Amino acid sequence: MLYYFLYELVFKQYPAGSESYLFKGLNVIQYVTFRTTWATISALLISLLLGGRVIDKLAALKFGQEIRQEGPESHQAKKGTPTMGGVLIIGSVIISTVIWARLDSTYLWLALISTALFGAIGFADDYIKVIKKRNLGLTGKQKLLGQIAIAVGVWAVLWFFANYPWNLSIPFLKETATTNITWVGPWVYLAFIVFILLGSSNAVNLTDGLDGLAISVTFIAMAALTGLTYVTSDARWSEYLNLTHKPEAAELTVFCGAMVGASLGFLWYNAPKAEVFMGDVGSLAIGGALGTVAILTKQEFMLPFIGGIFIIEALSVMIQVASFKLTGRRVFKMSPIHHHFELSGWTESKVVFRFVIVAILFALMSLSTLKLR
Repeated sequence: MLYYFLYELVFKQYPAGSESYLFKGLNVIQYVTFRTTWATISALLISLLLGGRVIDKLAALKFGQEIRQEGPESHQAKKGTPTMGGVLIIGSVIISTVIWARLDSTYLWLALISTALFGAIGFADDYIKVIKKRNLGLTGKQKLLGQIAIAVGVWAVLWFFANYPWNLSIPFLKETATTNITWVGPWVYLAFIVFILLGSSNAVNLTDGLDGLAISVTFIAMAALTGLTYVTSDARWSEYLNLTHKPEAAELTVFCGAMVGASLGFLWYNAPKAEVFMGDVGSLAIGGALGTVAILTKQEFMLPFIGGIFIIEALSVMIQVASFKLTGRRVFKMSPIHHHFELSGWTESKVVFRFVIVAILFALMSLSTLKLR
């Protein structure tokens, strides 16, 4: 929004050769790097300034966390902690993005709306848990149908309103115009989009089980995705790194920067001992944002590197369930895997810090693959 007021309406109308440095300085707002930096700062400040009020409001509404009886016994002390704090993350991201991004980008609006819709599913789930006192919230079928509907909507927008290339961008594989071996077409890509969005949203949801864990990993993953989005949208970098050039994705860099700032701001209140939990409204929205941006920037195959911890958490649940159904035995003491380490004697903060170290390693690995094509 500020781009139009300060650049289009003010700077471009300013007479050439004028001596006023005040208006000349407005030229910087045209650069996506400048606007991304300030989107990050703005989202962080909004989260910090509004966080206390949001927590007080959630507490007043008695939106307290319900703890699973089958979970670790130490977690029962967290019962009643305000939840649904993900509204702070979503709000900070939307406000900051709208302020600093160019609003004529289809990709930007697709990311914002997808994030909000995934958050809406999480909100409904949290509301049922908290108000209706049903600990499991929405049924698995209801969640799945909602997530699939959003994924189909993302695909439909790309088909009808965006010049989207229906090819897969595979790390370590160099592709040229004469060897277009990764083109799969829109219908196969539909299934791919559904898989990516369902997987990413549910993986973040499963990771959100310890104070500060999910939001710390989100900060790291989003920071890496911000860099990847920028090089994808820049012609010089994308050509140099042999990436699918997506100039339409430039404003997604601002969105990702806002996610980074909002994550830091929320971590201020979610760090042990947590004053608020993000709830499904936050975890599903974050997962939806990660998946949507990865799709729009052709970085789907980088998600296992960018969000390695999320993948490990999801796989641990799948392995546990499959093992129990097939053999009647459990591979882990409890899943997701962060609970396994808790029951193995690690303190909650030690689990979080060690998982953060692994998340940083995965993020660095994702960046290291850029030139390996």
